[in-house]
Amino acid sequence: MALEGNKRRKHTLASSFKFGFQGIASAAVRERNMQIHLGISLIVIIAGFSFSITAFEWIAIILCIGGMISLEMMNTALERTVDMFTKEFHPLAKQAKDIAAGAVLVFAIASVAIGMIIFIPRISAWFG
Repeated sequence: MALEGNKRRKHTLASSFKFGFQGIASAAVRERNMQIHLGISLIVIIAGFSFSITAFEWIAIILCIGGMISLEMMNTALERTVDMFTKEFHPLAKQAKDIAAGAVLVFAIASVAIGMIIFIPRISAWFG
């Protein structure tokens, strides 16, 4: 909802998509952790095709990858916002950044657990 006197320009749907893709590209180019997530995602996708995982397993993998990348981007956005408002150490700024990083870690651990549930039996059968 726009506030009285707010002169912000409304964007078209196409420009909204453009901004979203610019954000993804910016994170992919500038953020080491995002590059790590994207690399691991590529490996997992290749493994999914190699081991012919089921449709349900693909749904779980897609949700894990999408959630992980989205959460990492939100963490980065929060870090940038905090850094924009305080250049000096502030305990609340540290807490905000640490909590956001913790949320990413929790989701990463859950994603690894899901990946292990899907892939360990297939890898064991492949070697066994």
